Amino acid sequence: MILSRLSIINFKNIAQADLSFSPNINCFLGNNGMGKTNLLDAIYYLSFCKSYSHIADSQIIRHDEDFFMLQGYYDNNGNEEEVYCGMKKRQKKQFKRNKKEYGRLSDHIGFIPLVMVSPSDSDLILGGSDERRRFLDLVISQFDKNYLDTLIRYNKALAQRNALLKQEIKDAALYEIWEEQMSVTGEEIFKQRKSFLSTFIPVFQEFYTYISGGNESVGLSYRSHHEHGELFAQLAEVRERDRILGYTTRGSHKDELEMTLGEYPMKRIGSQGQNKTFLIALKLAQFDFLNRNGFTSPILLLDDIFDKLDSQRMERIISLVSEERFGQIFITDTNREYLDEIIRKTGHDFHLYQVIQGNIESLKEEK
Repeated sequence: MILSRLSIINFKNIAQADLSFSPNINCFLGNNGMGKTNLLDAIYYLSFCKSYSHIADSQIIRHDEDFFMLQGYYDNNGNEEEVYCGMKKRQKKQFKRNKKEYGRLSDHIGFIPLVMVSPSDSDLILGGSDERRRFLDLVISQFDKNYLDTLIRYNKALAQRNALLKQEIKDAALYEIWEEQMSVTGEEIFKQRKSFLSTFIPVFQEFYTYISGGNESVGLSYRSHHEHGELFAQLAEVRERDRILGYTTRGSHKDELEMTLGEYPMKRIGSQGQNKTFLIALKLAQFDFLNRNGFTSPILLLDDIFDKLDSQRMERIISLVSEERFGQIFITDTNREYLDEIIRKTGHDFHLYQVIQGNIESLKEEK
């Protein structure tokens, strides 16, 4: 999948932009706070119907404006696809593919596979387990529509059970309706997550070993209540305690993806460089998985990835993303030296832009 052209109006600090992109490498240079990340977020939004930063749609509209609009034109194996998103204040957003509006936004997920590496990814290591589950769900949902539908049904059943708990309702039959749905859908989620990680983890470890120079050992391990028997019985067992707490303490929404460096939690002992290497290896493994299992090559967004890395790790990452398999890449940085190094190594055509206060100008174009 190649993003050929992008039009932006009133998206965060970008008032207006009409851009044409290289099918290979697109570099955006500028100081922090200028709008480089916002540009990548606009591309991300057209893939996932939401911002990478998880902010509300109403906060995306540029200050003192009444709407935002994104329009992307993609080359899908020789066929042009138009994806449009627009929203006015206090109104529902519209999402269209080739001028036809989606009935459900979830139907769009996976059509434009995309992987983004960002400084905010540190939450994957340092944040709560919900961040790590979101990562799993995002990857799997991009190639498996059934998984996303199952996840939606699980979350609806979970919300209904939590509502009963908060109302302090004691009728067991009412709980059993939703607990049965949570058990069935949760078991499927567990199987899918476990199957995905069995193939994902070795690839992740290979990327980490290469970037780090082979001097460190890292691991990922999956923990779930489903490992301890049928969820339906577990929910019945903790129902009284959950009623006191007012929320559900067992289920797929409590699964954990443990990240380790050696024998210890990554979040406790990892340096800034090690954490960043861990995250980049995760995302490159995500790209590799989608590339092998999807119908088209993902778009890769790399936002300020070289900060906190030593020269050897930077060199290895540059070497990796220069490989042919990585297709179309969008890169931001404050230092042109790194961007020029990537361009030099690939030998591909590229577009280079300067971003200043939300204004995006072409610096150089080479074919």
